[in-house]
Amino acid sequence: MKIKATIEKIPGGMMIVPLFIGALLHTFAPNTAEFFGGFTGAMLTGTGTILAVFFFCIGTTIDVRSSGYIAKKGLTLLIGKVLFAALIGYIASQFIPAGGIQTGFFAGISVLVLIAAMNETNGGLYLAVMNHLGRKEDAAGFCFISIESGPFMTMVTLGVAGLGTFPWQAIVSTLIPFALGILLGSLDKDIRKFFGPAVPIFIPFFALSLGYALNLGMLVKSGVLGILLGVTVAVVSGGFLYILDRFVTGSDGVAGVAAGSTAGAAVAVPFAIAEIDPSFAGVAESATALIATCVIVTAVLTPFLTTWVAKWSKEKGIPAKKVRKQPIVDEINVKVS
Repeated sequence: MKIKATIEKIPGGMMIVPLFIGALLHTFAPNTAEFFGGFTGAMLTGTGTILAVFFFCIGTTIDVRSSGYIAKKGLTLLIGKVLFAALIGYIASQFIPAGGIQTGFFAGISVLVLIAAMNETNGGLYLAVMNHLGRKEDAAGFCFISIESGPFMTMVTLGVAGLGTFPWQAIVSTLIPFALGILLGSLDKDIRKFFGPAVPIFIPFFALSLGYALNLGMLVKSGVLGILLGVTVAVVSGGFLYILDRFVTGSDGVAGVAAGSTAGAAVAVPFAIAEIDPSFAGVAESATALIATCVIVTAVLTPFLTTWVAKWSKEKGIPAKKVRKQPIVDEINVKVS
């Protein structure tokens, strides 16, 4: 049976399918974790532990000795995406109540949703698109883009926008596994080779536990609004990063468009943030459902937009910046959906 191949036909399938399975369990058998307990219960409710290991493994894929061009490309996209998300969040906070919109078509939209959806790039998608277009140097910018993964950058963004208050211990605690992974992966390439390929293995497990915290009705309800959110992220965020990539790095902007997506890991952010700052607890479930839909939409739309921009740039004679080819980091097959 081609179970894995079938799941992967769905954009972000290794994230989305387990999440829906978890939501099905929570909706129709909400006491499953308590009934079985033990390892089964831990697998359904152990989101924090799974994510800690996941972020450590992502950290090991980053080599701080990357070339100047790769660092400039990656940091431009990283900082640009985070600051843009903070700007969007701050503007939205002037119109959206702290508890999110409760009624009407936009019910479920909150500042947390907008920041989390805008804040994280789907690194695996970025890698795949860049490699497909033959841009190995741009693809290597993935190591910096990965820093966006997890709640740390969202907490920073909320703090920058003045929209959240987090104890310094909570912020540092989200960073330690990731920073430890970066340190060990940079010091020893064998550690990078060993832990890097494990990144995609953890995705279906934390997706299952996240789904178990959701009600299926909320996921269904988020459909149309989640699609609209996904289109907005791909077009607006991708457009802003295109401008940065064109005029800051001096490239043709294609990598910027490829970074205009939402990472599967962003689905975990609302509940992680709510655990640290209870003021976000009321919007965590609706935010998770909307972001899950957004992940699918951007996974489908971003490659089309990137390919179109690459073709358009070539027709207009806007070349990608030429860089001297050199070994950057050891090639690791990391696919983050």
